[in-house]
Amino acid sequence: MDLDQVTLAQMRYAVAVESARSFRDAAARCHVSQSGLSMQVRKLEELLGVVLFDRSKKPVLVTPEGVLALVQIRAVLRETERLGQVVAEEDHPAGRYRLGVIPTLSPTVLPLFLAEFVDLYPRVELVIEELKTEEIIARLQSDTLDAGLAATPLGVPGLAEAPLGDEVMVAYLPKRDPLLDKAAVTQKDLRDRELWVMPEGHCFRSQVLAYCHAERPREPRRIQFESGSFQTLIRLVDAGLGATVLPALVAAELSAARQRAHVRPLVHPTPVRQLGLVTARADLRRRVSDALVELIRRRLGEALAPAPRGAVTLAPQ
Repeated sequence: MDLDQVTLAQMRYAVAVESARSFRDAAARCHVSQSGLSMQVRKLEELLGVVLFDRSKKPVLVTPEGVLALVQIRAVLRETERLGQVVAEEDHPAGRYRLGVIPTLSPTVLPLFLAEFVDLYPRVELVIEELKTEEIIARLQSDTLDAGLAATPLGVPGLAEAPLGDEVMVAYLPKRDPLLDKAAVTQKDLRDRELWVMPEGHCFRSQVLAYCHAERPREPRRIQFESGSFQTLIRLVDAGLGATVLPALVAAELSAARQRAHVRPLVHPTPVRQLGLVTARADLRRRVSDALVELIRRRLGEALAPAPRGAVTLAPQ
């Protein structure tokens, strides 16, 4: 075994393949050619004397020998990164910071703080990816993300959570819906409605269905469709095809007239989703993480009304 010739690039490529389960996707993520990445991973395997990946499987699988080797490879990369950050950060947030954001937060929360963060911390290279909650968890555990912006609490062992704010959910109803005559909509009211929801894999879907005590959404007749876009759900309701539930920040982007015509608060109880920053290694990138938490908490505090008494925080999973 000749470890003198092992390079950090080779190890990073191997971790990228493990994460992507694909040499092609790993090469795209690393901004190199697939042939170049594959050649370097093969060289690494020769130097280590073990086959890391079963290339005959699609997606690519890590071999039993490769599992242990990749654990140590990630540890080496983590400590190398720690050295770089100790030198780079000094007394101010700096360096490359990888942030995952769930799709239901990226359109509304990112614009609240991103421009100000860039101005305040010019030495931070913020790399943002839109990921589902389970992807954020996996990437944090594999050290390929520094933090995730998600609905919390997740309660995953080994992950730390910093609550950022509570976002109330509201009902969005079609014209001439009898519920529009009410000042507020109850949990029981929604249970009798055909609801448009997010697809499988979105935590907002499970939160809505849990609030309505439904195992699956009731679909409008002859139509079976789920969308990952709140704007699409809104347009379907505008067409008279059922109702939906929106986060407060999404509803706030509607005009005042549309809010009066379609939006009603939910009560008994009022459903809330907690927003949080999730990290796996609080000690390594603490300066950047603390800066993000402070800024996002302030901006969410300005954008969100306080949750009413008796509100219930819905579990995201």
